[in-house]
Amino acid sequence: MSADHLMDTHSVVRIEFGSHFDMLDFVQVVCDETGQMAGLDEDALHWVSVAVRESVINAIKHGNHEVEEKRVTVEFTLTPAAVPTQLQIRVVDQGEGFDPVEVADPLAPENLLKSSGRGIFFMRNFMDALTIRRAPTGGMEVVMVKSAAAADADA
Repeated sequence: MSADHLMDTHSVVRIEFGSHFDMLDFVQVVCDETGQMAGLDEDALHWVSVAVRESVINAIKHGNHEVEEKRVTVEFTLTPAAVPTQLQIRVVDQGEGFDPVEVADPLAPENLLKSSGRGIFFMRNFMDALTIRRAPTGGMEVVMVKSAAAADADA
């Protein structure tokens, strides 16, 4: 697929920044705006925002260990470009990476009081699709997808 073809069918907003928590609010604003453009309702927008925030915090804290020189990339892709109905969010860090299978289940009795594993749990439950893998460039890549709910027949 050529880059020209990709641009015809998608709208992409890309943010790249050093590992600093000060960027969370800015990422949140972009998330809310692109989510509205994709037609997400208020409830979906809230949960997407929670999932994106968790993902970016994980990238900064666990991926890049808060080393400011290490970058976090967040991409918001709206599909289709003309009248978007789907938002894809891609978060990439420059850390060592991890095996997502080894992350503790936050609902297991022995983990109920621990905070680890909750971010991935939120992402898995609030998004329509979630992929967590080692990025081709190193680090981890989290890809989340949320589609707008079909309009009610009455509307």
